[in-house]
Amino acid sequence: MSEVCKEVPQLAKAMILLVEVFDKYAKKDGNADSLSKGELGDLLKAELGEFTSFGDKTKVDEFFNQLDANKDGTISFQEFMVFTASLTMLIQEMTKKV
Repeated sequence: MSEVCKEVPQLAKAMILLVEVFDKYAKKDGNADSLSKGELGDLLKAELGEFTSFGDKTKVDEFFNQLDANKDGTISFQEFMVFTASLTMLIQEMTKKV
């Protein structure tokens, strides 16, 4: 996590971390503005691990197609944020049931 995160409130820190995670995977293929299907697969496996069932290629392909709202073949930061917001809301619902 960047040095900036040490000096900011918790919510701002979380937002900075989301940007950093996106950037870490997006720049692997040279285009730092979006995630390719491979980059998304790497991100899901490394950052969510056993938390999700995105282990096999077919599931990643299906998920990628759902996230790619404008069907340009990549996942933009905006599309990534829609995903993270939706997942966060699901997690919040799960915690209410515990």
